[in-house]
Amino acid sequence: MIKLNYEEFAERELNKLIDIQEKFLEEFNLNSYKHWFYESEFSILRLFNNEQEEIFFNYIPIGTFSNNTMTWMWSWFNKSSIEPNKNETLKVKDFGLENKYEKLFDGTFTANEYDASQLLSISFYILNGIGIYKVTSDHLDKYLILTSVIENKNSAEITKMKQNNIKCEYHGFARYAFVCQHLNFEHKTGFEEAFETFPNMNLNDDEDLQAWCNDCEKIRISTNGWNEESERYANIRLICEYCYFELKEFNLK
Repeated sequence: MIKLNYEEFAERELNKLIDIQEKFLEEFNLNSYKHWFYESEFSILRLFNNEQEEIFFNYIPIGTFSNNTMTWMWSWFNKSSIEPNKNETLKVKDFGLENKYEKLFDGTFTANEYDASQLLSISFYILNGIGIYKVTSDHLDKYLILTSVIENKNSAEITKMKQNNIKCEYHGFARYAFVCQHLNFEHKTGFEEAFETFPNMNLNDDEDLQAWCNDCEKIRISTNGWNEESERYANIRLICEYCYFELKEFNLK
């Protein structure tokens, strides 16, 4: 048997994955879902429009591609990746060492989006997934191999996943956010934030999405910060992450 060089092998697997993915998208009608959310603690991906229209998958995190630095990083090399099954990608690394495919065993390196697609297709071949999914947060693309559909939506993992989020009447379960009582979808009131945010961004344990209107900002400044008086005027309420960014878009466009 003639051994393929890396580019030949990667191209072959990419072409195979394209066909598999087309059938996968059609089978589960994935393009019909507008929103995504993944829970790193359980390696679960949720695609949804609302609580009635949702689907859950188990996934393996393969790696990330930065559009800012033009670099690829394998999940096994990524210290910020907390998925319990990320070391499944070490099988890809071992395969690379065995076949002397350098891109499969270098933890991080300069790359482009086409490289990322090839790396994903090789991982799919080795790890036997049912489909793939890419999530994008700001400049970072995260590549996932979906390994199975979760049929039991009352499983312990999904139940805990939902407990960690707020239930929104429009979007179902999603991360919570805090806004003042004056932010609405009828009148533009300005949009001040605790820090710059973007949809689906990763948050540290001590960070929350927080926003308030221009009038609240004036009160906050005049009373030297958040205190009993400024908080009483703001009357902060709890909403979901998707409502938060819809409010942000409405107020800033």
